[in-house]
Amino acid sequence: MTEQSRVAALSNVSLERRAWNIRRKALLMGEVQGQGYIGQALGIADVLAASYFHALDYRAEDPEWEGRDRYLLSIGHYAIALYAVLMEAGILPEEELETYGMDDSRMPMSGMASYTPGMEITGGSLGQGLGIAVGMALGLKRKRNPAFVYNLMSDGELGEGSTWEAAMSGAHHKLDNLICLVDFNDQQADGKSTEMLCSEPLGDKWAAFGWHVQRVDGNDLAAVVEAFDAARAADHVGPRVIIFDTTMCKGVPFLEAREITHFVRVEADEWSKALAVLDEGKPA
Repeated sequence: MTEQSRVAALSNVSLERRAWNIRRKALLMGEVQGQGYIGQALGIADVLAASYFHALDYRAEDPEWEGRDRYLLSIGHYAIALYAVLMEAGILPEEELETYGMDDSRMPMSGMASYTPGMEITGGSLGQGLGIAVGMALGLKRKRNPAFVYNLMSDGELGEGSTWEAAMSGAHHKLDNLICLVDFNDQQADGKSTEMLCSEPLGDKWAAFGWHVQRVDGNDLAAVVEAFDAARAADHVGPRVIIFDTTMCKGVPFLEAREITHFVRVEADEWSKALAVLDEGKPA
């Protein structure tokens, strides 16, 4: 397939189908290891589909292209979700799917920039991504590079002081090329994030720090796309944040119903069941 025909084929696939493909790839990778942060991957798939197939400017054949928009995965344990979209975008070959989490794989269980093409930073110690994003955005500004910097983070990171230091810094430097994406699924390792350290009213807090704020249903693709467009076009001298309310394990109802979904337990015989349920809802 020529590059021109590959690009044409990519553009003819709906965002709904992209999100479905991302979910399916994540489940297949989880089945390889028998574990993984599947709940987060299923929940954030719509945001990732809109990110890579609507909002971002990048070149799959050249992941380090200087003109690219930077997409930072602050939440390193979401790596399985990012690998799925990197495969869908053609940055990683799908043949590597079965190597997920194995020795010498380019897809370790937590995101590491030195291993994976398209992985901008090594995430995992939560609360660091936004600070790095501020530095990147400031650097791009000083180089007169028009690229955007996106930072995907979790609601659990809202309890980290470094997040709010970075938020204050981004506003101070008037970084209108910085867009923070908050996955608000109300789950973290010890329970509901709103019960561990409640960050509400969240939109008001970001606005008080000088950010342009939107909050939408992160599993409504039309709303997600509209929010990305509004964030980029906002008449606001400063950074922007989109808070996405998402459902853990979205698309697989019997997993959605589990009491613990942060690291959802999937039994050996349930991987095929999850794939079958997902396949029933395959979009055109």
